Amino acid sequence: MKRVIIMGAAGRDFHNFNVYFRDNPEYQVVAFTAAQIPNIAGRRYPPELAGRLYPEGIPIEPEERLAELIKEHRVQQVVFAYSDVSHQHVMERAAIAQAAGADFLLLGPDSTMLKSKKPVVAITAVRTGCGKSQTTRRVSELLKARGKRLAVVRHPMPYGDLAKQAVQRFASYEDLDRHNCTIEEREEYEPHLDRGNVVYAGVDYERILREAEREADILIWDGGNNDFPFLRPDLWITVADPLRAGHELTFWPGSVNIRLADVVVINKVDTAAREAVRQVRENVQKVNPKAVIVEAASPISVDEPELIRGKRALVIEDGPTLTHGGMSFGAGRLAAERFGARELIDPRPFAVGSLAATFKEYPQAEKILPAMGYGREQIQDLEETIRRARPEVVVIGTPIDLRRLIDFEVPTVRVRYELQERGRPTLEEVLQRLL
Repeated sequence: MKRVIIMGAAGRDFHNFNVYFRDNPEYQVVAFTAAQIPNIAGRRYPPELAGRLYPEGIPIEPEERLAELIKEHRVQQVVFAYSDVSHQHVMERAAIAQAAGADFLLLGPDSTMLKSKKPVVAITAVRTGCGKSQTTRRVSELLKARGKRLAVVRHPMPYGDLAKQAVQRFASYEDLDRHNCTIEEREEYEPHLDRGNVVYAGVDYERILREAEREADILIWDGGNNDFPFLRPDLWITVADPLRAGHELTFWPGSVNIRLADVVVINKVDTAAREAVRQVRENVQKVNPKAVIVEAASPISVDEPELIRGKRALVIEDGPTLTHGGMSFGAGRLAAERFGARELIDPRPFAVGSLAATFKEYPQAEKILPAMGYGREQIQDLEETIRRARPEVVVIGTPIDLRRLIDFEVPTVRVRYELQERGRPTLEEVLQRLL
C-alpha cells in the first residue's frame, strides 16, 4: 500500500481522490494539503465522502508542512492537484517532495475525466480571468436558442461543510442562500441563474453528473481557474488572454487546455495590443494546429456612468482574477478610467483583517479592491475597508451585484461585460458540429 499526500485547494484534489484513490486498497491517502483558499487547512475530508477505507476521514494540512508530512508519514507519492500556477511553481513543489523522499505525480485528463451519457461542451482557460464566464454564457445562449435543455456543471468551490456540499443544485437565489454561498460561488452561479440555467456543483462529481444528466439534453462544463474538465468533452473550448500573452504555454494546467482544445477563443482583442493577439495565435498554432481559433471581445457597459465622472472612486474587482490570476486590473478599473473618475482610491492603506493579508501576498493589486468573500468574516473585512476608504462612488466590477450582500453608504455603479465574437468563425458556427 503506497502512502500518498494530495496537494490541493479544495477542488481538483478532492475530485482526484474520489475517482482515483477512494476505495482503492493499493493506496493510503494520509493527508491533503491546502493552498490558495483561506480557512481550508485544519479541517478533514469527511468519512461520508472518503469511503470505507477512511472511517475517520482524511486531515487537511497547510501546504507549508509538506516536507514534514512526507517524513512523518513515510509518504511515497505526492500528487499535485490544483491549478493556475506557473510551471516554475509546480516544479518547485516537485523538488520539495522529491528532496523529502517522495515521488511527484500529476494525474492527467484521461485518469480523472468522467464519461457522460449526454453531449458535453467544456469551457476552460489558460488563466483565471480570461473570460470563461462570459464565454460559457454565450455558449448557453446559443444552445438554448436551438431549443436545447441545459445543465451547467460548475468546477467545485466547496468552502463549507463538505458532506452537505457533496451534490448541490442551484435554480434560484434562494438556493444560494440555503447553501450559504460565498461571494466567489455567487459570482459563478448568479449570472447563470439570471438566464434561467440550472447549475450543479459540489464535491462528488460522479453523483453530480448523474443528477445533471436527468434534466438536460446537453451539459456545459463551466471550468474554474485554468483547470481541465472533470467531464470528458465532446467539444472543448479554451479561452486565451492576450493581456497575458505567453501564459498559454507556461501555466499549469492551462498549457494542457490549449493543447487539447477543439476551439480556442482569443478574448479581449479590443483591449490588447495586436502584437500580443498575434503572439497568442502563433503559440496556439504551434502546439495545437488543428484548433479552430475564434477572436472575441468583452466590451463593458455601465449603469449610470454619469455617477463616476469627476468622483473619487473605489473600484472593486473579482477577487481570484487579481490574486492567483495575477491581473493588476479588471473591468471595473477600465470603466472608472473610461468614464472620467477624478481619482482612483488606493485601498491598501485602509485594508483590514484578511484583506490586509491579501494585499501583502498579492502586491500587484493597486488602486483596486479584490472582492474576497470566502466567508462571512471576509465579507465583513470588505465592508470595513470600503467604509474606511470613504469613496464618493463605488464601481462594482464583479460578476455579481454586491449590493445584495453589502450595504454601501455611497452611490454605486455596476459594470457588466459579455462576449462578442469578432469576425469569423463564430461560436455559433463551431457549435454546429456538436448539434
